[in-house]
Amino acid sequence: TMQSSGHRFRDVEHHPLLGDNESYDSSSSEADMAERVWFIRDGCGMVCAIMTWLLVVYADFVVTFVMLLPSKDFWYSVINGVLFNCLAVLALSSHLRTMLTDPGAVPKGNATKEYMDNLQLKPGEVIYKCPKCCSIKPERAHHCSICKRCIRKMDHHCPWVNNCVGEKNQRFFVLFTMYIALISAHALVLCGFQFFSCVRGQWTECSDFSPPVTVILMIFLCLEGFLFLTFTAVMFGTQIHSICNDETEIERLKSEKPTWERRLRWEGMKSVFGGQPSLLWINPFAGFRIRRLLLRGKKGGPEFSV
Repeated sequence: TMQSSGHRFRDVEHHPLLGDNESYDSSSSEADMAERVWFIRDGCGMVCAIMTWLLVVYADFVVTFVMLLPSKDFWYSVINGVLFNCLAVLALSSHLRTMLTDPGAVPKGNATKEYMDNLQLKPGEVIYKCPKCCSIKPERAHHCSICKRCIRKMDHHCPWVNNCVGEKNQRFFVLFTMYIALISAHALVLCGFQFFSCVRGQWTECSDFSPPVTVILMIFLCLEGFLFLTFTAVMFGTQIHSICNDETEIERLKSEKPTWERRLRWEGMKSVFGGQPSLLWINPFAGFRIRRLLLRGKKGGPEFSV
């Protein structure tokens, strides 16, 4: 413990006394962070993110070119093709926004004497500093060893989106798991109809590919769909449960006693998804500003925060 301007610093990892809504950086560093594209340079995470995209593209290829286009039922192909591709676009858009959105990182190195004076804390009040990134830790923030930052309301670090899931991007992660679960279920249903159609037609004209290739492609799609559906459905349910209980996964696993006033279930949902229930809740493009990205590009290209 060391003295600084009548306040006490403590190098600890958990249970900070300052609230989530405190302003932790009155300087321009917070504004500068808002102008950067958030991206974590983690090899494992980048490989997992690329694999996610390739698996979705593979599913789209099999559904479109193996099952729907060869079908003689025009409206069956059109309706299912449009639905599946729309869900795939929403899933990948949610993935991108989860990966490229700052999850709620606390500014590095803000535990300085000058900044302490700006906080105007009461004499003797204890605040907590992260010894790893030298930042003042807000309540419910945890340090991520991969992002190398303290993250507000950090739920977990997910390699499949190459980012932490935290205060600012949890909504997009929930949408990502929901849309992946939906396209996985849709793909499994289409595979069931296709197998029935091919067997009934004795594998003649049910696909533009040979029967062995068609079977192999569909078996891989079924395995992928089953695994993804199971994983994302469980993750989606876990996330909704955490939001309703106003408790992150880390807090639950560590059995941390709440030092904050828990929100009611519906208030928790509104705080994560924003405002009253509407279609914007399931829209991953809500809040996205193309013009802002273009302005950033004119300033000299995107910067990467790590």
